[in-house]
Amino acid sequence: MGSAAPKNLKHIGINAHLLSGQQGYRRAGIHHYISQLLNNFPQENGQFEITIFANNHDDLTNWPANKIVPSRWPTDNPLIRVAWEQLAWPSVSSDLNVDLLHSMAFVSPVNSPSPTIVTVYDLSFLYFPEQYPLLRRMYLTNFTRRSCLKAKRIVTISEAGRQDIHHQFGIELDKIDVIPPGVGSSFVLFPESRVNSFREERELPEKLILHVGTLQPRKNLPILIEAMALMKRPDVLLTLLGGKGWYYDEIFARVQKLGLENQVQFVGYAPGSELPSWYNAASLLVLPSLYEGFGMPALEAMACGTPVIAANNSSLPEVVGEAGRLFDPEDPVALAEHIVTVLDDPEIAATMRQKGLKQAKTYTWTASGQKLKSTYMRVLAEI
Repeated sequence: MGSAAPKNLKHIGINAHLLSGQQGYRRAGIHHYISQLLNNFPQENGQFEITIFANNHDDLTNWPANKIVPSRWPTDNPLIRVAWEQLAWPSVSSDLNVDLLHSMAFVSPVNSPSPTIVTVYDLSFLYFPEQYPLLRRMYLTNFTRRSCLKAKRIVTISEAGRQDIHHQFGIELDKIDVIPPGVGSSFVLFPESRVNSFREERELPEKLILHVGTLQPRKNLPILIEAMALMKRPDVLLTLLGGKGWYYDEIFARVQKLGLENQVQFVGYAPGSELPSWYNAASLLVLPSLYEGFGMPALEAMACGTPVIAANNSSLPEVVGEAGRLFDPEDPVALAEHIVTVLDDPEIAATMRQKGLKQAKTYTWTASGQKLKSTYMRVLAEI
C-alpha cells in the first residue's frame, strides 16, 4: 500500500487501471500509451510525489512497487473499473493526501476530493454514436463531457483531438495539452534477410497490404475490401491484423460477397513483439479509418520503412505529414489507384519509405514524458 506524500511536496495520483493484464486487443492502443508514457516520465526527486493506481503493473517497469497502489476490486471488468474510479478511488486518494488526480482514460470521479486532469484520446463516440453499444456510448458521452468541463487541464494525443474537444465541449484551447505517442525502439527497418525469413515462415507473398487495428466499424474496412476487388490483382494479399471489436460481421460478409476469401487474411490479435516483423514484411500499410484519435499503426509502419496510405481525416494527415498518401475514405476507386501506384512504382515507394523514416523520428516517448511533466507542473503551480 502506498503512503501519504510528505506535506512539503505536492502529491499526484494517476489512475492507470485501464492497463490490461490480459492478452488481446485491450492491450493495444490506450494500454500501450499509458504504459509507455509513464515509463518515460522523468522521475526527478524533490518536485512532487506520484502514486500510480493500477492492478496490472507488469508493464510499469520503471516504477518501484511502493509507488503503485493496487485494489482488491477486479478492475479488468469494465463495470467494476467504472465503479472503482467513481466510488473507491476518491476515498483512497483522500486517505493518501493526493493533491491532484489524473484520470488517464476519459472519465474523472464525479466527486473528486482534489483538482483533476483527464486524458481524452478521441471523441469517436460523439461523431459515430451508432457504432457504439448504447450503454458504452451513454457513459462516455455524459461522463467525458462532465470530466472535461471540471478538469484543470485536459490531455489529448493530437492537434486534431485538441480541436475536437474545443468545438464539442466549448473548452478553451489553452486548457488542452497535446501529448502525442512516441514510437518504440523495436519499430525499425529490418535487414532483408530477416524480412524474408518472416515471409517464408508465414507464407506471405511479395506484395502484401497490411491493416493493423481492431475490427470495428470506425476502421472503415469494407472500403479497403472494395478497393481490393476493384484492383483485380490476385498477386496481392490483404492481411488484417487485429482482434474482433464490435459489429465486425459486415467485414467478413463483404469479403465473401466479393469472392476475396483467398486474398484477405484475418490474422487476429498479434502481440506487440510481432508487429515490427509484420510492418517490415508489408509492401504498404493502409488506414482507411473514418476517424482516429492518432493512428498509431501509421507511425509504427513509417518507423519500419513501410509506405503509408491513410484517410484524409481527423489526426491522420498530421501523423503521416508529407510522407504518406491521403484519400477520401468514402472513395474505394481512389484508394485502389493509390495502392496500385505504390505497389508498382519502386521509386515512389522508396521516396515514401525515406520520408516516413524521417517523419517517425519526430515522435519520441521521451518527449511525451517531458510534456506530461510540464502539464503537471503547470497545474500544481495553480492549486
